[in-house]
Amino acid sequence: MPTISRRAAKIIAATAAIPASLLFAGATAAVASPARTSASASSHALRQPPAQRYRVRQILNGMKLRHTFIPVGSAKPRSEPLADPDDITVLGRHLYTAFQNGVGPQGQASTDGNTDSTVVEFTAAGQVIRQWNIKGKCDGLTADTGRHLLIATVNEDANSSVYTITPGAPVGAQIQHYRYNKPLPHKGGTDAISIYHGRVLISDSAPGTTGKAAPQPTYPAVYSVTFHRATHVAAVSALFYDEARAAVANLGADHGKLVRLALTDPDSNEIVPHSGPRFAGDFMLTSQGDKEQISVGPGLAFAPRLSVLRLSQSVDDTAWARSPFGRLYGADTSGDTVDVVTGRFPAHSIFVAVTPCDANNAPATCPAPGFPPNYLGSLNPWTGHITRLPVRGPAFEPQGMVFISPGWVVTPG
Repeated sequence: MPTISRRAAKIIAATAAIPASLLFAGATAAVASPARTSASASSHALRQPPAQRYRVRQILNGMKLRHTFIPVGSAKPRSEPLADPDDITVLGRHLYTAFQNGVGPQGQASTDGNTDSTVVEFTAAGQVIRQWNIKGKCDGLTADTGRHLLIATVNEDANSSVYTITPGAPVGAQIQHYRYNKPLPHKGGTDAISIYHGRVLISDSAPGTTGKAAPQPTYPAVYSVTFHRATHVAAVSALFYDEARAAVANLGADHGKLVRLALTDPDSNEIVPHSGPRFAGDFMLTSQGDKEQISVGPGLAFAPRLSVLRLSQSVDDTAWARSPFGRLYGADTSGDTVDVVTGRFPAHSIFVAVTPCDANNAPATCPAPGFPPNYLGSLNPWTGHITRLPVRGPAFEPQGMVFISPGWVVTPG
């Protein structure tokens, strides 16, 4: 087991007394020496302002929007409100979110026979621009700014496929549906998407749904995906596997120790901004049920080095504050709304959508004692500890989140 210096031990003890929401620091390496990272963490922590209180406002309500669909077993169109927003992204000066509308995780019809999710384009003030229906439960949505389009995955447990949506294309050519080039080897579905150094990376969710229970050494955790436009085929290759080896990133006695992952729930993923307090410029996968974040970087080497940060809570999306006066947008699945969080955002702060009921140890009936509904939290990237943040306004139970700097945001009238 690795040992740490007395100096590092003193710093770790000192930082333990600092509120987790205030303890942030800067580094670019996936794993650095304990003494160096601890000293950096401590020095940055002392410069942080007091804990902030944030205000929440609802700007988009799915119950006030509608989509038209043809129920399974019927030829007559029906209309219903939108429900269950999940992932959220930005393309150009507009935001986009996907309402899942009660569709099941393998594409099963909702109780009223609907099998379509609805992707909605809207302004920072919540004005709807347009919307698209795609077949299946949309759990992953991101913007490919280089190609000026959206990428959306459907069915995170099985029967998965992927769409592109090009808002600027002619109406009949905006949506393109792609099937994967082979049965997915992790025996599950697909979820979140990131564009990293020109590569499309997609989380391999619900491993083992149609095969042996996860984890398995042959189950990929993330796919690198190539789109073939002529054939509408998305070719997949593994980036790393559910039982890959990773270095422990948490400060403490195990810091830097190589361990074998045992991922059962790869879910959200993001690119850590270069201004991030740790893992800057890395690709990061969150294994939601396992309470872990796996960082890959810098870049994507032939045999990527992985580090694993063990979290105190289950989380879905992660967002990094890029400006003290930006805005944090969140999709509240349980409330069928998109909300905006405002306030002063401390430098280097990291926000997480905390999802206690999605932890592997959550009870079958949830929320429950010790397992509250989703809430907004701040992440300490050195210890993995998550602190609940106080908010004012309507109940905010975020799932997908995105942070936008003030130069982009259009102030509502």
